[in-house]
Amino acid sequence: MAAASAAPLAINGAVKMGTTSQAYLDGSRVRETKSLISELCRQFYHLGWVSGTGGSITIKVHDDSIPKPQQLIVMSPSGVQKERMMEDDMYVLSPGGSVLTEPIAKPWPYKPPKCSDCGPLFLKAYEMCNAGAVIHSHGMESCIVTMINPSSKEFRITHMEMIKGIKGHGYYDELVVPIIENTAHERELTESLAQAIKAYPKTTAVLVRNHGIYIWGDSWISAKTQVVLNYAECYHYLFDAAIKLHQLGLDWSTPSHGAIQTRKAEISAKAGALNNGTEPPRRCIVLDIEGTTTPISFVTDVLFPYARDSVGKHLELTYESTETQDDIKLLRAQIEEDIKNNVVGAVPIPSDGEKEDVIAALVANVAAMIKADRKITSLKQLQGHIWRTGFQSKEIEAVVYDDVPEALEKWNALGIKVYIYSSGSRLAQKLLFGNTGYGDLRKYLCGYFDTTVGNKRETKSYIEITESLGVDSPSEILFVTDVYQEATAAKAAGLEVIISVRPGNGPLPENNEFRTIKSFSEI
Repeated sequence: MAAASAAPLAINGAVKMGTTSQAYLDGSRVRETKSLISELCRQFYHLGWVSGTGGSITIKVHDDSIPKPQQLIVMSPSGVQKERMMEDDMYVLSPGGSVLTEPIAKPWPYKPPKCSDCGPLFLKAYEMCNAGAVIHSHGMESCIVTMINPSSKEFRITHMEMIKGIKGHGYYDELVVPIIENTAHERELTESLAQAIKAYPKTTAVLVRNHGIYIWGDSWISAKTQVVLNYAECYHYLFDAAIKLHQLGLDWSTPSHGAIQTRKAEISAKAGALNNGTEPPRRCIVLDIEGTTTPISFVTDVLFPYARDSVGKHLELTYESTETQDDIKLLRAQIEEDIKNNVVGAVPIPSDGEKEDVIAALVANVAAMIKADRKITSLKQLQGHIWRTGFQSKEIEAVVYDDVPEALEKWNALGIKVYIYSSGSRLAQKLLFGNTGYGDLRKYLCGYFDTTVGNKRETKSYIEITESLGVDSPSEILFVTDVYQEATAAKAAGLEVIISVRPGNGPLPENNEFRTIKSFSEI
């Protein structure tokens, strides 16, 4: 292995001399990382992900004494068959991309060593995602799935068990993977990859059309067990499932995975029958909850009181858990802001007080927040965790209007994707629709939006939702709500809007421009 300290190559264009000692470069941590990459390359070859000399892997040298952004990078070479790759074939790079050590050139007929062509993209994933490992697969599934719809900018799939293997996703969630267009040279993909990561900050993968996929994870430990051996397997499984469903004429992107051709015909017939053919066909329906799918009284008379009365007990029983500590941290930040803004009911939380004092202060603040019906993430997150206990113990059963289940089933049969947008957390939304008097209705829902996407009375929130749903035009989305200000914001973003008029809902301005309904059967 040759040191390259005299004239380091900066893959990302920024030359930075390596300061790491030769002893560290030759040490066990670096050797173990090289060995891991060579082992994984052989495994991926047999899975068909890195056939020929295609594909690549990079892993940061895990060292608890060094912050992750400053850890060294080990990267596989370009032009070497992955099933024959050895430890001595690996490159070691500085955090900024400078080559610290490189393979010794082998005699003819071997080509001179060359670091992976994926290098600039790997470094971008490290930089933007704080990744600890990145792989680039040429698996056939990841290539073909991008060809089925050549104009699609996303791969979307829902209601598949293997979605649970991807961090932050459950069975009822919609997995979204951005797709970028291929280029003649790998390095030319760097900017497109960066834009995709910026547009989809929670993604752990980006597809490259007609090419393959980039996948990353938090650290080399999680990368080995969750990304390389789990994330990647889950992604490839889901791509393969989507291809096979498509071959069977089934739509992988809808909860029921119904027939594609039948669905299109029904949508066309339905669209033509509505309003004498003047109403545009819809691809998606986004529903509010309170006053739209569920009586406001259920929220105000059942859910809110349950959360208010249970918050102290919940915090007492779960105080030491990571989840509750995260809830408390979020509440502290909100309460500090409330105190600065002289919000009524906000009281300080002791920074170093006893557990009982902290809980008492939190209970007082939460009670004031609930009384004011505040639509803030910190409150909604805690409420969701409290309601989870209530639903699991059967102390609570969710209420939906009688016309809701039938409408959801009908829209699902037509191939129209249905989403929820509520001020309640995504967890609370799933709990509500998963525990109704009509059974589990989540099978009809493609995804959930909450206040993390933005305030429901702000137009930018609906623009964000539109971009997330991947429609060609905002008008292909119907938003149904009971709140006039939300309807106005959604309309300004280009969505079609209908206002739900249910018993107990608030009054609407006279002569407003929106169509109103009293039942989903009217849609």
